Amino acid sequence: MGKKYLIINADDCGLCHSANAAVFDLFESGCIKSSTIMAPAPGADEAIEFAKNHPQYAFGVHLTHTNEWKERWSWGPLTDGKSIQNEFGRMWPESEDFEAHCDINEAVAESLAQIEYCEKRGMHPSHVDSHMGAVYGLNGKLKLLPMTIKLCGQKGYPFRMFSKPLDSQCPEGTPIPLYRAATYYSAFLSKINRVPMPDYLIFPEKIKKGNSYEEFKNNFIEYLITIPEGISETYVHPALLTDEMKHIAGSWERRYWEYLVMKDPETHAAFKANGIHLISYRELTAMRLNK
Repeated sequence: MGKKYLIINADDCGLCHSANAAVFDLFESGCIKSSTIMAPAPGADEAIEFAKNHPQYAFGVHLTHTNEWKERWSWGPLTDGKSIQNEFGRMWPESEDFEAHCDINEAVAESLAQIEYCEKRGMHPSHVDSHMGAVYGLNGKLKLLPMTIKLCGQKGYPFRMFSKPLDSQCPEGTPIPLYRAATYYSAFLSKINRVPMPDYLIFPEKIKKGNSYEEFKNNFIEYLITIPEGISETYVHPALLTDEMKHIAGSWERRYWEYLVMKDPETHAAFKANGIHLISYRELTAMRLNK
């Protein structure tokens, strides 16, 4: 019987201090092994400095081409690409907006700039992923994904995408055959560019929040202990319970609960009892390249 490995990535580090402080605490308490930083966001420099000073932790780059919080918590691109920002100099609010307007070369140039922004400040990224899946090309910009994976291959970084189909994780509204085809395409791109990827991506949006933290925790555990053999990844967006976080995101309570659930000993006991090994992207890389 094969083993079950799980990467739980803390997305949106660098968003703000409340997100950063939650991620730092989870790393230092041994409760997470992986996170990614939003280089254009207001809290990025604080997060990058922490990652630089703690090279034992697996921090990657959360490629950010959107800003769903608009004027409430705004940022623009690191490059001057006109197609990847609106008339106010902010990134487009949704992936659909970004894909509808972006010039692909400007989008990839922004990805490179974000990776190199982290590198030049002394951080050694463990992997790369995409905020809101903006570079997946799901809304028509089909060259975005292969160009992004090629960039990761040139830089030598793993990328968050799935390389094996898992029908239970097919996004709502996506036909199963299309989902499977996208999976096989990702696996092909991974192979030709030598970019390590997980086998499966487990979408946490399917986890019901419930009416209390305890209900959410139970739903979280029950959902994740059913992962298949191989290497899976899911993600959380942990943040402390602060006025800052309440100002930024309507999802502040779930973000706080995701911080709590990763701190909770019952979560980790359940993973252990069900034979699930938490790993980082550095461990994934070693496992993939040493096959």
